[in-house]
Amino acid sequence: MVTWEQLEDMCQHCQACPLGETRTNVVFGVGNRQADILFIGEGPGEQEDLQGEPFVGPAGHLLDLMLSLIDLERSKVYIANIVKCRPPKNRDPLNTEQDACIGYLRAQTALLRPKIIVCLGRIAAMRIIDKDFRITKQHGQWFHRAGVAMTAIYHPSAVLRDPFKGPDTFVDLKSIQAKVRELCPDSFTPLVY
Repeated sequence: MVTWEQLEDMCQHCQACPLGETRTNVVFGVGNRQADILFIGEGPGEQEDLQGEPFVGPAGHLLDLMLSLIDLERSKVYIANIVKCRPPKNRDPLNTEQDACIGYLRAQTALLRPKIIVCLGRIAAMRIIDKDFRITKQHGQWFHRAGVAMTAIYHPSAVLRDPFKGPDTFVDLKSIQAKVRELCPDSFTPLVY
């Protein structure tokens, strides 16, 4: 098995699909490499491409708020994407681009060995949970594979575009909080008074 450093180096030099030609930075992933909880988005946006870190733009700020609502923070989780390079104009990553990049995510997951995977949005859920996943009908539902609990919630950018998704997302977040309490209670941020 490769190390984190070897995997990141391979990813940094990847030219397996055309996205490698248009990226500013590879967006490998961020967070605790011993985390029990893995959040997976679809791909980097403009700010992520510029800074080389996932979820640093407006959707990232909302993700941070969402994590804080359930007593989590970035230092306690790991955040990655299906594709590591920004698709032009933030379009959905093509299947061929996902296929070229999914090996990196699989290797990250194997190194991490998470107990919980949270897919952020439809694209991630379709790739990770079920190719026919319907985010509007199945968000917040739990699936179990190889000892890993998996769920999907609306992507933070979808919540920014449509605030009516907020209440459903809050319910889904509380479900994630309960699952974290059950499976990995050490992941919570201690309360400070």
